[in-house]
Amino acid sequence: MEQAIRAQSRWFVIFNFVVKLKIFTFKESQNKHYNTMKKFLKILLAILAVLVIAMFVIGEKYHYEKSIVINAPAEKVYSHLNSMKAFNEWNPWMKLDPQLQSTYSGVSGQVGDQHCWTSDKKDVGNGCQEITALIPNQKQSTKMAFEGQGEATSDIVLTQEGNATKVFWTLDAEMEYPSNLMKPMMDYWMGKSYEEGLQNLKKLSEKP
Repeated sequence: MEQAIRAQSRWFVIFNFVVKLKIFTFKESQNKHYNTMKKFLKILLAILAVLVIAMFVIGEKYHYEKSIVINAPAEKVYSHLNSMKAFNEWNPWMKLDPQLQSTYSGVSGQVGDQHCWTSDKKDVGNGCQEITALIPNQKQSTKMAFEGQGEATSDIVLTQEGNATKVFWTLDAEMEYPSNLMKPMMDYWMGKSYEEGLQNLKKLSEKP
């Protein structure tokens, strides 16, 4: 009888130890989970703080410009941008969709000359570009409206450099938050397109 009691006592001690060990392990697991969640929330709050700061620092106004020197007189260069049809001969975005549907309106070569397009391709979409100002041999200004994506303005300015012409091509737009966080990527995309367009203009203008 005494041996049975002792055996039961031993089993009770072992059982009690196992229960305590499980409770300790469970608490440790809970603490680890809590610490992991705490770290995750800190990281999330840090990311949100950076995004909020970036929203105010970056701002909503977007400006991009690129230039090139063309070995041709300003009169010749200007002839390739004084109307929407002439502009689209070297416009890099025209080749993005061979099935692009174009409509021209207004008087060609004058303020109000407009080109509207429709495309099934998402990176082209629908929109219109209209000439808002023309200064012979010096400047072309346009405004653009992109369906569902806002508006932008563009200037192409010509300056004489000896026997050559320097061309400045600019773009200005409003980019609301969170789209304005994409400004660095916009510079990359615009850089590629503007470089291609200006090289196209250079080839056309330097033809004999």
